[in-house]
Amino acid sequence: MSSSLMRGTAILTIGLFLSKALGLFYLIPLYAIVGKESMGLYQYAYIPYNLFLSVAISGAPLAISKYVSKYNTLGDYATGRRLMKSGMWIMVFTGFVTFMTLYWMAEPIAQIVRSDEEQIYTLDEIASVIRWVSFALIIVPMLSISRGFFQGYNKMEPTAVSQLIEQIVRIAAVLGGAAFVIYIMNGTPAMAINFAVFAAFIGALAGLGVLYYYWKKYQVEFDILLDKSVSTGENITLASMYKEIFGYLVPFILIGIIDPLYQFVDMVTFNKAMASIGLASVSDIYLGMLNLLTHKFVMIPVMVATGFSMALIPVMTSYYTANNKKGMTDSLDQTFQIMMYLTVPMVIGLVALSDELYTFLYEKDAIGAQVLAEHAPISILMGLYLVTCAILQGIDRHKWIIVTSLVGLLVKMLVNIPLIQQFETTGAIIGKALGYGVTVGLNILIIVKVMDYHSKHVLRRLTLIMLLNVVMWIAVFFTLQGLNLFGEAMTRGKAFVYVFITAIVGMVVYFGLSYKIGLLQKLFGDRIERIVGKLKGRA
Repeated sequence: MSSSLMRGTAILTIGLFLSKALGLFYLIPLYAIVGKESMGLYQYAYIPYNLFLSVAISGAPLAISKYVSKYNTLGDYATGRRLMKSGMWIMVFTGFVTFMTLYWMAEPIAQIVRSDEEQIYTLDEIASVIRWVSFALIIVPMLSISRGFFQGYNKMEPTAVSQLIEQIVRIAAVLGGAAFVIYIMNGTPAMAINFAVFAAFIGALAGLGVLYYYWKKYQVEFDILLDKSVSTGENITLASMYKEIFGYLVPFILIGIIDPLYQFVDMVTFNKAMASIGLASVSDIYLGMLNLLTHKFVMIPVMVATGFSMALIPVMTSYYTANNKKGMTDSLDQTFQIMMYLTVPMVIGLVALSDELYTFLYEKDAIGAQVLAEHAPISILMGLYLVTCAILQGIDRHKWIIVTSLVGLLVKMLVNIPLIQQFETTGAIIGKALGYGVTVGLNILIIVKVMDYHSKHVLRRLTLIMLLNVVMWIAVFFTLQGLNLFGEAMTRGKAFVYVFITAIVGMVVYFGLSYKIGLLQKLFGDRIERIVGKLKGRA
């Protein structure tokens, strides 16, 4: 794997990990402030918001990074700068239009979601949270196109740091606003949720400020490159520029919107299906568990694939533009291996510790823990979806992404209601697995055919990774059994201790065995020996 891909992936993954971790742990105090029932109202705001956000940014970060990377490789730095200037105005326009549209559609969406009088939330409460979150759409598109521009220059730090600061400020506003409403104003939990979702707007402003700082930091460097810019010999007008970008946009939009679309399918079908089997009174709570409380856990392993996909597209584009087949193949080999090496043990940990994790973050709840255990493995398919789509984008097979993504979504739509009626929340998870599974399978078939990509070496390495995960799972299982000898009653404090001890055991077994057999060194190179050497020196 090229050093630029490895470094870019590491920076983005670390930034995403910290951001996702914060996005998970802030739910602990929010859950305590507003209560179990009100957490479902929170997710009713964010699913339509994420859908409209994906339309507003039009796949901007990855599309812009791909376009800028392509012309930077050819030495034409001026084209990317022109795109950035015009793109900012387009993002301002699309942000305002989507804000107004979502604000206006809040009540119609609420009417679709509230299908039974036995549900917990009123029509006005659901519509209100959607309106409050819509304000963030004004700012976030500008944030996204700026990140894409930096990524096109292989500057991943601005994206990672801005995401982290955006998340920190947003969380501070979420908790501060909710606590102020409940404890100072003596308001209702629904009012507190309104303030909490508005925090997305405040966080976006902070993220934009960070990106402005990085623009000033790199401006001299970018201007020097601009002065050295050469013409590609093409007549690149704004019209031709956006025509080329539009070819990227639809698949980029679809990739960004696909998970919110899967969640939206659940949002508009789950309550109806549950009401049809007499469970309308609990459907809001169960849907909150599925689309918010456990979904936060699921997205932690996915961040690894997100980091890879964001860093992989400009690198693969460069190799493809230069017709460097060996570079493309080597990048694929390392990407699949490292992604699976890092995501699979995370998923096993979520499944094995589902009861303890749910108790620690929220409360002791058998249904919630079951939903988490069943939901967690989906993250592997979601990760493979992102990576395989990134590969197809890098080799200019954008139309296939549209086809395979829509086929998977259609599968989800067709099977969701009957599966929910048969298996309740588990049915929605099965439908999601079937949808993503079909799409990933089709993507891999296309990659193999187009690139003639066959790697027995990768298959052998993945088999070894799976065997290591089996050994780790056995160690985790027996560690939990030993801890359970000290008593069965699970409290939040005990859950934290169990998670901490078991996670340490799992990591020591997994990474220790990987180092012992040389797998760690083969995947990450000499840097692992340097890290181990430093650790031994400190010991």
